[in-house]
This record gives sequence, C-alpha cells and structure tokens, in this order.
Amino acid sequence: MKVPRGLGTFARPVAERIRAWGVVGAVPRVAAAGLVLFAILYVVVIADPVVDAGNWRTTNFGSAIDNPGAFVYTLLDAITFAGLLFIVASGFSLIFGLMRVVNMAHGSLYLLGGYVAYEVQQEMTGQGFSVQPSDVTTWEWVLPLLVAMGSIALFGLAIQQLFLRWNQGQDLRQALITIAISVIVADQVIAHFPRHVPEGSQQFGGNAVSLGWPGWTNRLVDLQVWDVTYSLARLTMLALGVAVGIALWLWLYRTKTGMVIRAGVDDRQMTSALGINIQITFAIAFAVGAALVAMGAVVQSSQGNVSQGQDGVWLLNSLVVVIIGGMGSLLGAAAGSLLFGLVSAFSITYLPVAGEDCCTQYSPVLTFVLMALVLAFRPQGLFGRAA
Repeated sequence: MKVPRGLGTFARPVAERIRAWGVVGAVPRVAAAGLVLFAILYVVVIADPVVDAGNWRTTNFGSAIDNPGAFVYTLLDAITFAGLLFIVASGFSLIFGLMRVVNMAHGSLYLLGGYVAYEVQQEMTGQGFSVQPSDVTTWEWVLPLLVAMGSIALFGLAIQQLFLRWNQGQDLRQALITIAISVIVADQVIAHFPRHVPEGSQQFGGNAVSLGWPGWTNRLVDLQVWDVTYSLARLTMLALGVAVGIALWLWLYRTKTGMVIRAGVDDRQMTSALGINIQITFAIAFAVGAALVAMGAVVQSSQGNVSQGQDGVWLLNSLVVVIIGGMGSLLGAAAGSLLFGLVSAFSITYLPVAGEDCCTQYSPVLTFVLMALVLAFRPQGLFGRAA
C-alpha cells in the first residue's frame, strides 16, 4: 500500500523537523542577543544609584540616564584602555596571529621592556623611585621608550633566530621553548630589579615601579559634555594606539615587506620559490612585534605601574584579544581590544554592588563570557578567516 506524501512528512522525527526549520541554531542566537540587549538596558536605564548594597539593581553611579557624566567617563576609560590593549596585543597578533609562531614569552617581553624603560628614565631624571610628571620632559619619556623598544626588539630577534626559526610550524615545541624563556626572564627581573622598591609598595608579587608621563600631559581636558573633564595622559594613550594601528596597516598593506609577510604566511613554499628570503622577512616581523610589546609596557607603566606577575596578565589579555578578533587580522585586534575594554570598564562600574570590591573581583569573568559568546557563534573570531 502506498503511503500518502503528506503522511511521510509528518512521520519524520520531531528533532529532524526542528533542525530543518533552523530553530536549533536560532535559539542560542536569540538568547545571546537577549543577554546583550539586557546588558545595554541595564547600563542605560535599569541600574540605580547606591542605596542598599545587595539590591541587584544597585551600582556605584546608577544608570546612564541618572548620571550621564559617569557614563561618559566610563566610556572614555574603556576606549583609552582599548588603545593600550591594542598596542600590546598588536605585537602578539603579528607574531602569533599572522606568523603562526606560538610566543608564550610575550608577557615576559612586556615585563622586561617596562623595567628597561624605568631604569633609563631613572638615570635621566635622577628623581629616585617616584618620578613626578612635572619633573619629566618629553625627551625624558621618549628616549626610554625608544631604548626599551630597541632593546626588546633585539632580544626578541635573538629568541626567534636561536630558538624558533628551526621550529616553524611545530606549535607544541615553540610553546614549551617560549614558556621556558618566559620563566627565565621573569626570574631574572626579580633578581635584578629589587632595589628601587620602598617598603609597602609591592603589587603582583613585588617590585612595582612607575614611569612618569611628560609634564605637559599632567592636566585635565574639559570635554564640554556634562561637565566631564578627562586626563590628557589617557587621551595621549589612545592617540598612541591609533597611531600604531595606522602605521601597522600601512606597513602590512602598502609596503613590499608587508605583502611578503602576508604571502609567506599563506604559502611559504611558493614565496620562497619566487626568490624571496622569507626568513629575513619573518625575523623583521618578529622584531616589530617585540618592539610593540615594549611600547605597550612603557605606556602602561606611565599610566599605572609594571611589576612581577603582570607578564601572565598581559599575555592572557593579548590572547583573549586575538581570539575575539581573529588570528592574523589587524582589524580584528582593534575590534577585540575595543570589546575587551568596553566589557572590562563597564563591568567594573555597573556590576551590582553586593559587598566590598564586588565589581573588581567579578568583572574579569565577563571578559571570558565575551570570548565564549564570540567563539560559540564564530569560532575563527570576528574577523578571522576559517581554516
């Protein structure tokens, strides 16, 4: 007996029919969109100023409608922090994301660059442990920056030539080698940079030191928006991040060296067959990436400090940025830095106040929630290419 065509349709398993309708893929997307929408509404209209700690709507400053000045200030904190993140993560993106070199010593290069710049500025100013911005000239900030970038570029080049050049494409071996280098560098920093630290100033395990911004950045700028004044030093940090992004884009997409780097990553054998010495090109790229790490360390230590333990923090930050943005994408590094900065700054300010330091303790969790959401729907990152 022949089964009617319509009956065959209804006889299919329910799960198969749901999958055919696209419901399985739509449900998590709708849930993720709803979560993002709720977060935006919470910041804009739902949050209340502090009245009673423990209320799920209670935050430090209330919603953006209640306190627009705090909202603008938090937004500026997020964007300027994203500029710093991009400087550090762009070096990691260049080495790991573009060249596919697993450089787990990225954080130790950051740490060493910050301490080198600190020592140079101490010698130039002679001001002792604490250098006031009013005592620092532009040259006394620029020269430590250049020395740190140059020395870390040479150190990174030595690592690439001595240890990583012969292990191209062997990810596990590269990871183990660079982890060993990272541990050695961190131990040497502890051994050789303890003498300027006054008692009680230790952070992340000790030896926290700071550079001074040039004196002309030590002022507030009136933004003419809801009576908000903002630090010129942090705006300078953002400008440096934008400048690095433009310079890297011009180098990678408008110069022969940049085109060779991208071609060598896509097809190394064909690039070498054309008579191009790909090893020299990769060495240049690795040195540039290491120099960018040192630049980020100088900028951060001028805004805050550099200390033992931050190598792991900034390695993790860079890894999260590259994963979110997509490996090998400069635009992805910028987008990942911006999203990381926004989530970090707004979670610190707008997480519900349930006790002492609640926001500081739980805000890092949301950056990993961001990474999980991106990977769930786009495993190659926002601007990464599928394998």
